[in-house]
Amino acid sequence: MDQKDKEMLPLSHEKVEVDGIYTNEAGQEEHLHRGQHFPADPVLGKTEWELTEFAFDNHHDGRTDERLVPKENDTDKIGKTTHPRKHFQRGDR
Repeated sequence: MDQKDKEMLPLSHEKVEVDGIYTNEAGQEEHLHRGQHFPADPVLGKTEWELTEFAFDNHHDGRTDERLVPKENDTDKIGKTTHPRKHFQRGDR
């Protein structure tokens, strides 16, 4: 028997434990936050809710900051870290 068969999904009126987008048996999607309660369906009443997507509160667009991208024509390499242990070289200790 598969572990997924034994899994119990949360029902309506139970507390939400993880922020995310949940889908019920009828296919209705809801964006719910931790501490809220799962809503009941107007037609079906109590339904099971399945987490379909986690909600991440990121402050960026998923792109690397331009200041962190090395430039090909950058001549001012003094003060820039070129090696992760640059400050641990023999003369610096």
